[in-house]
Amino acid sequence: MGTERRKDRMRTMVGVALVVAGAMGAVVRADELSVDQIVDRGLRANYYKGSDGRARVKMSILDTQGRERSRELTILRKDALPEGEDDAEDTFLGDQKFYVYFHRPSDVRKMVFMVWKHTASDDDRWLYLPSLDLVKRIASSEERTSFAGSHFFYEDVSGRNKNEDTHELVETTENYYVLKSTPKNPDEVEFAYSRMWLHKDTFIATQTKYYDESGENYRTYTALKVEEIDGYPTVTKSRMEDSRIGGHTDLEYSGVQYDMGLPDNIFTERYLRRPPVQHLR
Repeated sequence: MGTERRKDRMRTMVGVALVVAGAMGAVVRADELSVDQIVDRGLRANYYKGSDGRARVKMSILDTQGRERSRELTILRKDALPEGEDDAEDTFLGDQKFYVYFHRPSDVRKMVFMVWKHTASDDDRWLYLPSLDLVKRIASSEERTSFAGSHFFYEDVSGRNKNEDTHELVETTENYYVLKSTPKNPDEVEFAYSRMWLHKDTFIATQTKYYDESGENYRTYTALKVEEIDGYPTVTKSRMEDSRIGGHTDLEYSGVQYDMGLPDNIFTERYLRRPPVQHLR
C-alpha cells in the first residue's frame, strides 16, 4: 500500500506540472472524447511534437545491488509527412524515422539504432555495432527486448503501433484519462494488458503499467519531470522499473529542440557508419 500511495503522489506531482505546462502552451481541454480520439491525442503529444526533433539523453541503469551504469546518446526524429504537405502536425499520425547515436561509454560509442516506423506494416529497425563494423536488422520479434542493456525496450523508443492493441477507456478522473490496452496478438508480447494515465490537458502519458496474465503489475513507466519546450509539454525525465529483473533505468533529456528541418537522408543505412556529427552535438 505504501508503494501505491507514493506512486499516486508522484502522479499528482507530475499532474500539477502538466497543468502548468498546459496553461503555458494554451492546450485546449476536451472532456468528451471517443477512445480513438484520446489514443490519437496521446500519440500526438508523446511522439509527434513538431515535424522533427532532437534530444541529448543521459541513461542511468541501476541494478538490484545498487550498481549504476550510464550511457549518453542523441535521439533524432523526423516525421514522414504526406507528399505535397509541408505542415500536418495537427492531424499527422503517420510514418516516422528515428536515429539514435551513442556517445559514451567506450563500449557502445558510435553504436547506432535506427527505426523506420510504419503505421500500416511492421517497423524496419537496424542496429550498427561499430566493434564488428556490422549492421544488424532487428526483427519484429525483438522489439520488446532490452534497449542497450536498460529496462527500456526497443519499442519504447519509438512507441507502440496503436493498431496492435484494443483500447478501452476504463476510468476518467479529474485530471486523467485511464486507458487499458490489450494486445490483439498476445502470443507476440510478454504482457497481457497495460494501463496508461494520460493527462487531460496535455495528453502526456504520466504513467504506464504493464500486467501479466495473473493481473500482476511487473513493469512501470513513469514521467518524473515535464517542461514546456518550443511550445510543447515535454517529458524531460522518465523512469522504467521492472520487478522481474529488479532495478530501474532513468532517462534525462537535455538540449531538446523541435522543427529543426532535419534532412531526410540522415535516416538511411549510409549514415549508420557515417554519423551526421553536425546534428548530434
